[in-house]
Amino acid sequence: MPDPQPKKKPKSPTPPRLYVILARESPMAVIFRRGPSKQVLTLSWDTVRHEFRFGQWFKGRIYERRCDLSPSGEKLIYFAANQKKPYYTWTAVSRPPFLTALALWPKGDAWGGGGLFKNDRTILLNHSAYQTKLADEFQLPTYIVQEQLIPGAGGGEDEPILQTRLKRDGWQLEQPGTVQENKFGSELWLQYPMNQVWTKARGKWAIEMRVLGLKERDGAWYVIEHNIVDANGEVVLTLGRSDWADWSQTGEVLLATQGRLFRIVINPKSGPGEPEELINLCDLKFQEVAPPSEAMQWEGKCKAETRIR
Repeated sequence: MPDPQPKKKPKSPTPPRLYVILARESPMAVIFRRGPSKQVLTLSWDTVRHEFRFGQWFKGRIYERRCDLSPSGEKLIYFAANQKKPYYTWTAVSRPPFLTALALWPKGDAWGGGGLFKNDRTILLNHSAYQTKLADEFQLPTYIVQEQLIPGAGGGEDEPILQTRLKRDGWQLEQPGTVQENKFGSELWLQYPMNQVWTKARGKWAIEMRVLGLKERDGAWYVIEHNIVDANGEVVLTLGRSDWADWSQTGEVLLATQGRLFRIVINPKSGPGEPEELINLCDLKFQEVAPPSEAMQWEGKCKAETRIR
């Protein structure tokens, strides 16, 4: 009898994609955990104490690179899609880590969307002029000002809002890169033969972000590598393929990769130590989470009760 065909090894589960938005004037951050592809969980992260708390799950897509936190970290603006009536896609403001809308602007398509906080009381909406009206059941407090992100906002996808936020937060575009479109079915749809390179410095050290390409087959939309470099641009610690990295307010390098979050302590003289894992977010499952009453009010403290570390 012929030998039975060897069984194929089951594929390893794809780790969730992580993306983090840091508040500018507080240690608070919001984590977007995407996985499976049409489920997103938001969590809060105190980047000084390294405490993590559950927010809410969302069935659909949140375009995390079109989101922002207010400087205080008390408000989140995000762009979401469930492709269902009545809105299909929309931009909303909420109390992080919750997603329950305090304000909601219908969008209806995936061009533009989202917004930035100019300050704690000014929202820069990434919508075209004819898509800036709030949904009927919502209104802004009188002290909140709504403006357009830029003249002619609401076009494009992650740009121009992504680069606007990166530059605002201290990232410098060192090399715009060159783009090559590959054939259908290729490993990468858009490839950067010359990488797009960003850096964000703190003292003698900088985080280097290299965009290698976009839309990896069966993989990430953004194909990115991170490194830590010295004042001469020489790599002193290779972080490799990863989802996100940035500086904390206390001078640690924070890193998201393979569904996990890490910190790297920087010695002012000798440089970076080894990455230390803070939390593993791989094995979380969808669950319905009702928002607390505080998450449905513009003012007052709002803190998630469920702490996971």
